[in-house]
Amino acid sequence: MNAVAALQLLIALAFLSIPLVRSHYGSRAQAAVEAELGRQGVRTTVMAENGMRLDAGGHETWAPVGIAVSLAVPAVLGLSGSSWDETLTWIVQPLVILVNCVILYSNLTAVPSVTAAFAKSGDAELQRIDVRSMLHAAEQGFPRWVMPYLQNLRHAVVFAGSTAVLVLLAAG
Repeated sequence: MNAVAALQLLIALAFLSIPLVRSHYGSRAQAAVEAELGRQGVRTTVMAENGMRLDAGGHETWAPVGIAVSLAVPAVLGLSGSSWDETLTWIVQPLVILVNCVILYSNLTAVPSVTAAFAKSGDAELQRIDVRSMLHAAEQGFPRWVMPYLQNLRHAVVFAGSTAVLVLLAAG
């Protein structure tokens, strides 16, 4: 079961890439968004005023770190010979797949979902934002290798790695 543990640790690293990239490049992406908002004639502080940020703060850190820890625990238990590793893996791994499906869906529907959220906010300033242009500016604030390359690699590692873990467990 060393292969299962290795895959779980690889998937954990894939999730940790999210806050690492955001902590390093998030301020650059935030500056790009603020410049775009200024170009649109929108207050550049409107995002911060509404608790929206592109750095590694909030759920952009605790969620991926929590997922990474939830993967590392059964991996370490498996490497140490504990009998709990399989049980935990059967619980955690399908949840990781589901969470990654939600992340992928969120990525694919970012423009309409952010537009809808801004419309529901009641904040006239948010409602005026050209969301597609704002999100494009945010993407441009990150290095080219982040989106779509790192993002797609992370999804591939999570889906393929999780599937392989479950297949290995079922075969074992």
